[in-house]
Formats: sequence, C-alpha cells, structure tokens
Amino acid sequence: MRCPYCGSLDTQVKDSRPTDDSASIRRRRVCPDCGGRFTTFERVQLRELTVVKRSGRRTVFDRDKLQTSIEVALRKRAVAPERIERMVNGIVRQLESSGEAEIASSAIGELVMEGLKALDDVAYVRFASVYKNFREARDFEEILGQLSSDEEGGDQPVPPARADD
Repeated sequence: MRCPYCGSLDTQVKDSRPTDDSASIRRRRVCPDCGGRFTTFERVQLRELTVVKRSGRRTVFDRDKLQTSIEVALRKRAVAPERIERMVNGIVRQLESSGEAEIASSAIGELVMEGLKALDDVAYVRFASVYKNFREARDFEEILGQLSSDEEGGDQPVPPARADD
C-alpha cells in the first residue's frame, strides 16, 4: 500500500480488525520512511461491475461514488454512519449477486431511492430531485404526495387555518 504522505510503497500493517458489520477489514498502517500513520479498509469484491449510463457510456462501478452520493443526500440529517454503511453494503451486495456484469445506472438509482426512503424522507426527496431531474415545484409536490400516501397509519399533517375562517 502506497503511503499517502510520501508515496513510499513500503508500508507496514500495525493493527487489523473487522469493522462493526464484519463486511470489511480495517487496517492501521505506518510508513517506515516518513512515520506517517493512516487507515485502510479491505472489502471482498465478488465481481467487476460495469455501470451503463443513460448515454450508453460504460464505466467501472465505484463504491465510493455510491457512498458519496448517499452521504450528500443525507448531509445534516441525523442518520448514524453505521446505517449508511449498511445501506451501501446492501446495495453493493444486491448488485454483485444479481449475476449481471453490467448494471444500468437507473437500477442503481432505484436501489438508492428504496434505501433512502427507508432511512430518511428528506434525503429521499433530495436524492429524487437530482436523480429524477426535477425542474419545477410541482415535481416536489408529486414526490411528497407519494411519500405521504405511502405512510401507514402515520399522523396526517393538519392544514393551516385560513385567515378568513
């Protein structure tokens, strides 16, 4: 593993342990050349996945890009990092176990939408606004209408009283 500080290829593992969900190994490393310390994570990759974009362009699946887009939607929301990691791991497992080497970006987007809907409604709407390319306020109204109709037994918001009542 290359040292992120000095670029040396000769780094040493000082400590290894599984992460909380046992989906990866956390390794604490030190560089003997510069003394820099850093952490790496090692995950199992079942197969090399290719993402087929809407334009038809193909790119290698990037787990970090998936996680970053989910974290952007969840920014400033009270969701534990462990839950985000579990969601990302679940999506990656679904993609890898699908048996397909090429995955449509729309399929990944739908899996993210499902996961965010279960985690946080605000993040779901944020992600949907970008993923579905919202252009006007009516698009937000539609998705909010779907959310409220999907809620089971939840309290329905009380409409504000009008001034002429």
